[in-house]
Amino acid sequence: MAKQYKLTPQRLQELQEELNYLKTVREREVAEQIKEARAFGDLSENSEYDEAKNEQGKLYSRIAEVEEILANYTIIDESVSATGVNLGSQVKVKDRETGEEETYRIVGSQEADPMNGRISEDSPFGRALLGKEVGDEVEVEAPMGTLRYQVLDIQKN
Repeated sequence: MAKQYKLTPQRLQELQEELNYLKTVREREVAEQIKEARAFGDLSENSEYDEAKNEQGKLYSRIAEVEEILANYTIIDESVSATGVNLGSQVKVKDRETGEEETYRIVGSQEADPMNGRISEDSPFGRALLGKEVGDEVEVEAPMGTLRYQVLDIQKN
């Protein structure tokens, strides 16, 4: 069975738009690059041609990846009424050691961007948060040791 990708409605739309762009605009651009590179002559010593073919390979790889996601996705229901943390929840936590507070959104693996506060449900931190409620303590095993957090707030969007 194929892996199921969990997406928000916004991410689904972004992927559909990306696929459309890749198959129309970008594919034509790469084809034009290959055509121009062929005009330079001997293909065995033509670095422009090699680069264009590499670009074409990357393009087709990304198209296949996006098509795979779009063929096997489920939409995250962000309006779930459960009281605990689940996909789509925005969670405010407090580091028990430093007292620092951070806010994260729990998302599917395709949308994860930890530097911007979007934590994958598949990450150790995301898995530890799932199902927790306000006031609960969370322990996360990290390379530098066990990190402890307290859930301060949960927002459902």
